[in-house]
Amino acid sequence: MGVFVSAGEFRLLVTGGGTGGHTYPALTTVRALQARLAAEGVVVRVLWAGAAGGLEERVAQAEGIEFAPVATGKIRRASNPLAMLSAENVRDMARVPVGVAQARGVVSGFRPDVVLSTGGYVAVPIGLAAAMSRRPLVVHEQTVRLGLANRALVRGASRVAVSSPSTLDLLPEGVRERAVVTGNPVRAEVLSGEAIKAVDALGLDSFDPGLPVVYVTGGAQGAVQINTLIAESLPWLLGRANVIHQCGPARVETVSEVAARLSPELAGRYRVLGFVGAELPDVLALADVVVSRSGAGTIAELTALGKPSLLIPLASSAGNEQAHNAHRLRDVGAAVVLEGDIAAADLRAGIEPLLGDVGQRERMAHAAREHGRPDAAERLVDVLLNAARER
Repeated sequence: MGVFVSAGEFRLLVTGGGTGGHTYPALTTVRALQARLAAEGVVVRVLWAGAAGGLEERVAQAEGIEFAPVATGKIRRASNPLAMLSAENVRDMARVPVGVAQARGVVSGFRPDVVLSTGGYVAVPIGLAAAMSRRPLVVHEQTVRLGLANRALVRGASRVAVSSPSTLDLLPEGVRERAVVTGNPVRAEVLSGEAIKAVDALGLDSFDPGLPVVYVTGGAQGAVQINTLIAESLPWLLGRANVIHQCGPARVETVSEVAARLSPELAGRYRVLGFVGAELPDVLALADVVVSRSGAGTIAELTALGKPSLLIPLASSAGNEQAHNAHRLRDVGAAVVLEGDIAAADLRAGIEPLLGDVGQRERMAHAAREHGRPDAAERLVDVLLNAARER
């Protein structure tokens, strides 16, 4: 185990956050590293650095992880480069040098064996400080294309871990030799769901066992576009499938009003939920088809579990990353993708082959599983330990 064995302690500095897509892969990796080294009698001390009051701080506190706030600056994207010279961008960019100075103090004080950056603008100061302090920096990218923060950090990184082989060709030429495909870490509990538990927990005894189960989700807050498409297709869809619809807490009443107009037979095949929490692994285990956005975390879960999907990318996602993620699954035959001005007829045309053909679902499930990496967290732990050994 190298330098950290004699001390019996391994120090990991984590940076990244702002959104769940950056935060939860980091948390999953922390858990995997702690479990790996605990088996060898090594204690992992973790310090998470990020924006005060951000999601990463709330997650760190909930997990009992020490947290260090660092000033950060966010770049607000715009199609017109001149529009990026906004007062907000100029003000925030002025905070970056302050953040880097703070970050150097964090790095020198903590003296990490390795630094993990999972992206988001909050990662830039610590990532730069790690490179300047000659501490091993591992950058992990969740999406097909590098985010702005990781683009700023990869040249100074010891290792670059990517989620998709497609990313390798997009890296700067001098960085590719330091890159490795790990996949995007998926929470262990997501991989251990049981379908029967979803039936019991959500009271799905009225579902028709002869029909497939479709899980519809627009993310934690729901998605108006997806909710509207489902509402306009409900009688048709419920004639062919059972549906679990996670519509967002603020939209339960509106969606429930649509459900109230269904016949008793069709209503028995429909379950509306504002939010799916601890039941998510079991719901995913039960689902035969998933209708969702195509964020990096969603893609990682769908491929790790081998789930056929109909993906509706969020058009406003940074760098159009959701479209790139969705296209990757479509191109390997694991997903149907709908984009642009989508009507209910498009949804019906896209999902009908998945509902009516078990063989098609099985082929798509196989394609998804072939491109999944359920062991991504363990692969990323390998990268972290190797980077620390070579310090």
